[in-house]
Amino acid sequence: MTLKNKKILIIIGGGIAAYKALDLIRLLKKENVEVKTILTRSGKEFVTPLSLSTLTQSKTYENIFEKNSETDIDHISLSRWADLIIVLPTTANFMSRLSIGRAEDLATNVLLASNKDTLLIPAMNVRMWLHKATQSNLKILQDFGYLFLGPEKGEMACGEFGEGKMSSPRQIYKYLKNYFNNKNIVKKKNWKAIVTTGPTREYIDPVRYISNESSGKQGCEIAIALNKLGIKTTLISGPSSLIFPKDLKVKKITSADEMLNEVKKSLPVDLVVCAAAVTDFKPTENNKNKIKKEGIKLQKINFVKNYDILEYVSKNNKHRPRLVAGFSAETENVINNSVTKMKKKNCDIMFANDVSQKGVGFNSDYNKIFVIEGKDKVKIIPKNKKSFIANKIAEILLDKLLTNDKNIN
Repeated sequence: MTLKNKKILIIIGGGIAAYKALDLIRLLKKENVEVKTILTRSGKEFVTPLSLSTLTQSKTYENIFEKNSETDIDHISLSRWADLIIVLPTTANFMSRLSIGRAEDLATNVLLASNKDTLLIPAMNVRMWLHKATQSNLKILQDFGYLFLGPEKGEMACGEFGEGKMSSPRQIYKYLKNYFNNKNIVKKKNWKAIVTTGPTREYIDPVRYISNESSGKQGCEIAIALNKLGIKTTLISGPSSLIFPKDLKVKKITSADEMLNEVKKSLPVDLVVCAAAVTDFKPTENNKNKIKKEGIKLQKINFVKNYDILEYVSKNNKHRPRLVAGFSAETENVINNSVTKMKKKNCDIMFANDVSQKGVGFNSDYNKIFVIEGKDKVKIIPKNKKSFIANKIAEILLDKLLTNDKNIN
């Protein structure tokens, strides 16, 4: 796929690597990409407005209040015009300002007003990059949904060697081709997905039920991430206090039986992610009235197993999706138990977590995930915000869908 007619807004920050923006613009213009630029005050110390305007054949924007501006609200029009925004070099200072929502110039106003993806391309001294403040800002920005490319390891302008060198124009160009190619494929394929999330409740009587500690946050974030990639996603959620985005199709249920029925109604799809913590058992009898504790012996309650939704989806040959992902919440032997579960339930990939660890999993904004495709194929997504984890999971699932599609064709 070519980049022809794509619209890219490049924000040039204040670092020695700013000159690489000129080479990137040349590469993009050869592909007939429409390029507009914003030159920050510090970026102007390294490249000139004239050089940018000459290469882009377009005005270089500098100030939020400009005379003879095409519009009085450039920070809105520019953010809406672009298909993608790039910030290069993204300095430590720029990351810091962006992480706390500073809107003090045209560049930061555009980014805060934007409804498009933004690619940040860091460049700084290795010690600045590894500093706890910068790494903290990195996590915040990843949680906000910003995309990152680099930095690379290599010799820097200061003469030191390490991680902090900006990705080359060729690397950025290759990233952009893959980015738009994947978006184009997803759009053409019209892929659909189901994500289950949250707990289920199995009522004993009108006021008592058995359930678990699941908040539904991780599954909800995965559904949002898949939807953002262009995969039409239906979220089937158990009882939750979460507020769902308006552009996400949500079906709310209470019991495991209701969740199974909604999954059946939503099939066929291309992808199913079973992230719900379904209650394994339900009472054989749901008392219509509240069970009283006074004057009677403690009532014996009998339970039966709930239907396994993941197993149903994986083994339902008629409507089996091309990709089925399960979640495994474990307290011990996480890898072995999850591998066994994956084989038994015939799913393609398993995302496992240790819910016995404090600060991750149930009722937490953070998670740590083991990505399991077999006994010897295990990767770890380190502890991070669930929104960041969800973006990583969505990328993994999209890559597998694309790979499967190539193999089929």
